[in-house]
Amino acid sequence: MSVLALVRTVRPHQWIKNGFVIAPLVFAKRLEDATALTRSLIAFAAFCALSGAVYAFNDVRDVDADRAHPVKKNRPIAAGQLSERAALIAAGVLAAAGLATAFVLDWRCGTCASIYLAQTTAYSVRLKHVAFVDVIMVATGFLLRVLGGAYAIPVPASHWLLICTALLALFFGLGKRAHELAAVLKSGGKVGETRASLAGYRPSVLRAALLVLGAATAVAYVLYTRDPHTVAFFGTDQLVWSAPFPAIGITRFLVLALWRPKVDSPTEAMLRDPLSLATLVAWAGVVIYILYGR
Repeated sequence: MSVLALVRTVRPHQWIKNGFVIAPLVFAKRLEDATALTRSLIAFAAFCALSGAVYAFNDVRDVDADRAHPVKKNRPIAAGQLSERAALIAAGVLAAAGLATAFVLDWRCGTCASIYLAQTTAYSVRLKHVAFVDVIMVATGFLLRVLGGAYAIPVPASHWLLICTALLALFFGLGKRAHELAAVLKSGGKVGETRASLAGYRPSVLRAALLVLGAATAVAYVLYTRDPHTVAFFGTDQLVWSAPFPAIGITRFLVLALWRPKVDSPTEAMLRDPLSLATLVAWAGVVIYILYGR
């Protein structure tokens, strides 16, 4: 039971976010390079270890608040299934292993991993309580994943990849806050009780920001596919045909976040949503076919 509780605490289902570490490999056309693929997967594992360490540390810090939350009370530490001491030991081991692995790959990858660990820890300790700063910190974490993955291969990180990543991360982050705020208001609870930063958000502002960010993300991806450098690098202008899938995914997220607020966060709901999963698989398949199969 303790092993299972520990696995649940480090949140393997959330490691899909670390897929951004592999994005530079795909868009640098190095997917068929065995050495680059191996290094990219090792970097992915390193960031999974770091994110798992932060999740365990965060759950120890928030154990009292989690016990008062309708969903988070079922987390292993809050439910008494895993001791705080065991969780902190696991967090230390995972953090050390993740940093060591990243530095072995490349000192720049290790630097990105160190900054990622520092800023996610700062987020857990203090910054997650500050409205908008919390979402910016989450977006920064995604950018560090991309940079770490690029340095691990190593290849230059495309400015378009960084722009699309930043916009998408901000979009998801604000969507999660909009969902949480709607759930609290619907239940008649006190805003800021379950998450302090919610007191600094307003539903109308979040809705407007989400619509703007969603449109900006979709447009940025289209501009990336049509950029002359992109066309020249891949030797084709067909990548634009993958653009409808991000647009569908963005629209589906808006529906889950704003118009179907359930207990689960929209990011977690997407992991179980057939349409969202089908869209992600279709997008990945079309991109890989256009870049590698033609």
